[in-house]
Amino acid sequence: MMNRRILRIAIPSIVSNITVPLLGLVDVSIVGHMGEAAYIGAIAVGGLLFNMLYWNFGFLRMGTSGLTSQAYGRQDPAGEVRVLTQALCVGLISSVFILLVQYPVEWLAFRLLETSVGVEAYAIRYFRVCIWGAPAVLMMYGFKGWFIGMQNSRFPMFIAIAVNCINIVCSLVMVFLLHWKIEGVALGTVIAEWSGLGMALVLWKRRYGFLREYFTFRGSLQWGAMKRFFSVNRDIFFRTVCLIAVTAFFTSAGARQGDTILAVNTLLMQLFTLFSYIMDGFAYAGEALVGRYIGACDAGKLRHAVRNLFGWGVVLSLLFTLLYGVGGERFLGLLTEEREVVEEAGHYFYWAMAVPLAGFAAFLWDGVLIGATATRQMLRAMLIACASFFLLCYLFSGTTDNHALWAAFLIYLALRGILQTYWGRVIFSPDYGRKLSGK
Repeated sequence: MMNRRILRIAIPSIVSNITVPLLGLVDVSIVGHMGEAAYIGAIAVGGLLFNMLYWNFGFLRMGTSGLTSQAYGRQDPAGEVRVLTQALCVGLISSVFILLVQYPVEWLAFRLLETSVGVEAYAIRYFRVCIWGAPAVLMMYGFKGWFIGMQNSRFPMFIAIAVNCINIVCSLVMVFLLHWKIEGVALGTVIAEWSGLGMALVLWKRRYGFLREYFTFRGSLQWGAMKRFFSVNRDIFFRTVCLIAVTAFFTSAGARQGDTILAVNTLLMQLFTLFSYIMDGFAYAGEALVGRYIGACDAGKLRHAVRNLFGWGVVLSLLFTLLYGVGGERFLGLLTEEREVVEEAGHYFYWAMAVPLAGFAAFLWDGVLIGATATRQMLRAMLIACASFFLLCYLFSGTTDNHALWAAFLIYLALRGILQTYWGRVIFSPDYGRKLSGK
C-alpha cells in the first residue's frame, strides 16, 4: 500500500520533470531551421538566463508542497487554502518586481555573458518577450507545489504535457506562417506558459472548488500567517543559492581546463541530470507523504514512508550504476560524434558512475525534510557540503586536474546525504508534528 502511494506521486512527477527540458529543446529545434547560427546561440543564452532567474524562486514550489501536505494531513482545509493564497501572492509580487527591473537585469546579464554581437542582439529580443511569462511561471510554481502537497501529482503532469504541446504549435505557427522569427519563438513560449496557468486554475476549480469557502485574503496575508511561510522558504532560497554556486563553479572550472574538458563534463553531467529527474520524482513523493503523516501526527506511517522511499533509492541507484556501467559510454556516443570528446570522457566515466550511489540520499532527504518543513536542517547540511566542495577545489587547485573537481563534487553530494541523515532524525520525534500544528 505504501509503495503504491509513493509510485502514484513519483511516476507522474518523473514524467513532469522529463518534460522540463523539452521547452528549450523545441525552441532550439525551430530556430535551427531559420538559417542563421546566431539564433541557436541566442536561444541557448536566453534559456540559461531564465533558468538562473527562475531557479532562485524554486522555493515557491518546495515550500508550498511541504506546508500544504501538513495541512492536508491534519485535515485543515483553511490551512490548505491559506498556503496556496500565500504562494500565489508571493509569486505574483515577485514577478512584478522582475518585470520592473528587467532592463537592469538584462544589462547585467549580457555584461557577464561573453557572446558575439549577433547572438546578444537576438538574445535580447528573445528575453524582452519571454520575460512577460514570469507571472505565469512563478504562480505555476505555487500551483505545482500545492497540487503535490494535496497528494495529486497528476495535475502538474497534465499541465506540463499541455504546455509543451501548446508551445510547439504556437511557435511553429508564428515562425513559419507569420514569419516572426525569434520573437515568434519567444511569444509561443509565453502563450504556452500563460495557458499552463489558465489550465491550473481550471483544474483547481473543478477538483478543489469546494475549498473557496475557506478563502480569506486578509487572513492569509497577515504577518502571523506569513511568518512560517517565509521562514521555510528563506531556508530553501539560501539552499538553492548554494546549489547554483556549486553548479556554476563546476561548469566554469571545467571551462578553464579547455574546450575538450568542458565538453566532457557537460556530457557526463547529462548522466547526473537523468538520474536527478528520476530521484526528484521520489523526492516529491517524500514531500507529499512525509508532510501528510507529520500533519496527522502518525509516526508509524511516517517511518514506513521514509523507509520505503530509501528502499526505492537504494534499488534505483544500484540500477542506474549498472546501466551506466553497461551502456553509459554508448549513450555518450549518441550525444556527440566527436570521438576525441567521447574517448576523453572514458578517463572520467567512473566518477559519473558513482553519482547515483553518492547522491541518492541527498535527493531523498531533500524531499523528506521539505515535507517535514525541517528546512533549517537541510540548509545547514547544504552549507557545510558546499563549503567542503569549495575548500577541496581550493586545496587541490593547480596540483590536480578534472579528477579533483569530480571528487569534490561527489564528496559534496555524499556529505549532504550523511549530514541530513544525522540531523533529519528530529522529524521522528513524537512531539515534532504536534509542535508544528501548535497542539
